[in-house]
Amino acid sequence: MMKEAKLIEEFTTEQRALLPKVQLKNTFQIDKIQLVAGVDLAYWDVEGKTYGTCCIVVIDFSTHEVVEKVHSYGEITVPYISGYLAFRELPLIKAAAKKLTLQPDLFLFDGNGYLHYRNMGIATHASFYLNKPTIGVAKSYLKIDDIDFTMPENREGAYTDIVINNKIYGRALRTTKNVKPIFISCGNWIDLETTTDIVMSLVNKESRLPIPVRLADLETHVKRREY
Repeated sequence: MMKEAKLIEEFTTEQRALLPKVQLKNTFQIDKIQLVAGVDLAYWDVEGKTYGTCCIVVIDFSTHEVVEKVHSYGEITVPYISGYLAFRELPLIKAAAKKLTLQPDLFLFDGNGYLHYRNMGIATHASFYLNKPTIGVAKSYLKIDDIDFTMPENREGAYTDIVINNKIYGRALRTTKNVKPIFISCGNWIDLETTTDIVMSLVNKESRLPIPVRLADLETHVKRREY
């Protein structure tokens, strides 16, 4: 327990130092985006040890065709601590990103960004290592300060803002009619309107998730079976 408490103290200090550097505004022109990447991770246990894989799938923003896939794999040494998942995932994310031969203009994560207890979900935290704008796309709602989200209307593109302590953390977005919403948030160097527009432009009839995130998720299942 003492070790975990020390880790929490270290992790909190690091994230609080990064938070003032987060910019919820665009540092790019949306019409200049060519490549976007989806990032997802999967874990499994073998003989008392935890292993993981990070998969990054890059697609052409216009055609939605896959142009590159990379992954990393290794033993997980950082324990699971609720709210500090970024520290567990970052080593694999950085290792996978180093293998990219193409440079995505934007990364979408299967996880949260600004919609986080300290506004520092994996999409936000990882942006400082990727040096690219990022978006968080979560399948389930992270409840903060006991605040529930308001269900969006049952139509494609409907959303409701998630407001906590008079601050907008993200959005509940219904990408497909008659399907549960997803929960999007800015990672870094992007605003919420652009985040919404990009996510909606990357959704097709196969899933409520944007294409690169869904493909990265599928790829983690493939790699987990391989390993």
